[in-house]
Amino acid sequence: MDRYLTVADVTESARRLVSRFPGTGRLRRIGTSRAGRPILMLSVGHGPRHVLVVARPHPDEPVGGATALALAERVARGEQLSPATDPALVTWDIVLCLDPDGAALSEGITEATAGPEPTLEGYYGSAFRPVAAEQPEWAPIVSRQLPESQALFDVIEELRPFLQCSLHSVEAGGSWVQLTRALPELAPPFQRSAGALGVPVQHGTYDALYWDNPSPGIHVLPPPDSTDRLAAGSENIGLSTWCAPMRYGGVTAIVEVPMWATDLADDRSPHPGAADALRELSGLVRDGGRQVTAVLDKARRFLPPAEENALGRVLEWMADDLYDLVAESWEPLARQAAEASLTRAQVCSLDVVARRQPLRAAGLLLRLLRAADDDTAPALHRELHELFAAWCTDFEKALRLRWVPVRDQVEHQARTVVAAADSALNVVQF
Repeated sequence: MDRYLTVADVTESARRLVSRFPGTGRLRRIGTSRAGRPILMLSVGHGPRHVLVVARPHPDEPVGGATALALAERVARGEQLSPATDPALVTWDIVLCLDPDGAALSEGITEATAGPEPTLEGYYGSAFRPVAAEQPEWAPIVSRQLPESQALFDVIEELRPFLQCSLHSVEAGGSWVQLTRALPELAPPFQRSAGALGVPVQHGTYDALYWDNPSPGIHVLPPPDSTDRLAAGSENIGLSTWCAPMRYGGVTAIVEVPMWATDLADDRSPHPGAADALRELSGLVRDGGRQVTAVLDKARRFLPPAEENALGRVLEWMADDLYDLVAESWEPLARQAAEASLTRAQVCSLDVVARRQPLRAAGLLLRLLRAADDDTAPALHRELHELFAAWCTDFEKALRLRWVPVRDQVEHQARTVVAAADSALNVVQF
């Protein structure tokens, strides 16, 4: 495994697996996307208990498709490497791609990262992540019910899984897991896997700034009444698909692996100037956002209307107030840093977020400018691409990024999912 798989690759591999293991694997359609694409689920095993695996919930996080197939293969072979992979005990139900429409707009990632030394410029130039209201796992939080979200809710209600695993990846940093309920036995195998494969464990993450952190890289959702401990915009997280298995006593694990790793992610030494660093990062995300928006303002008259174009909707959403929202969410941390130093790892996690926001926007706008039929588009493209390339280079150098081979991303994520399933078997009451 030396590259990410497209949705078509994953689907074809799933069909072949069903043919190779007749009676063990089943493939069925569980829903239809907004654009009419099928949402498929591969089930392996016949056990009375269910693990639900969700691949490609975010279309710009491509590792999940390959991980899903790796998990299915292990169970189908009946290797029984652990209790959770015993097909007579546990059925593994694997949603091959939760957001096929978004994935279609990120298909270029496979080619862009297929070389021996993939670059951030190639990745951000081909990646797409929809606005929050169009992300299937997150849309219910903002009162948007997508058919993709409903398909997942329906499967959760049907199967009542004791564990749901959502397969995510992060552009840069380390690996971590977010849980809706503590799994005490997960931390040791998770950390052993990361160490064996040379994947740093992320100490501190923007995604779970105020969650409980019982072990390095493991974060547990705070109680429902602790809304002051959640990131901005996630106060209604109980409405998300992540929390749906809790209705039946189940738990969800969100498993993150890095595409590019940085050793700063697990550097727990005090940062010598954390308060100043946070102020600089706030300026970085705001300044980058303003520069992209300035080019967008010049191009808006000839770009497709945002309501008709998914890339344009993201650009307008980000230009509205997203850059400021991200920067402002760090103000409590900046005050904390003035009193007690943050670690280099904590600052590193925020550094990744600060740099990626303008890069995501710039990559989308560059794609629209390349396709635009207007005499001024090439000049605007050159102007923005100069910034884009410089930001990518600065990102790679500042965090000393190194590519994690796809096979190692997949192996670590698959090991972590199996460890979570084994742990959940001992925690969840049946």
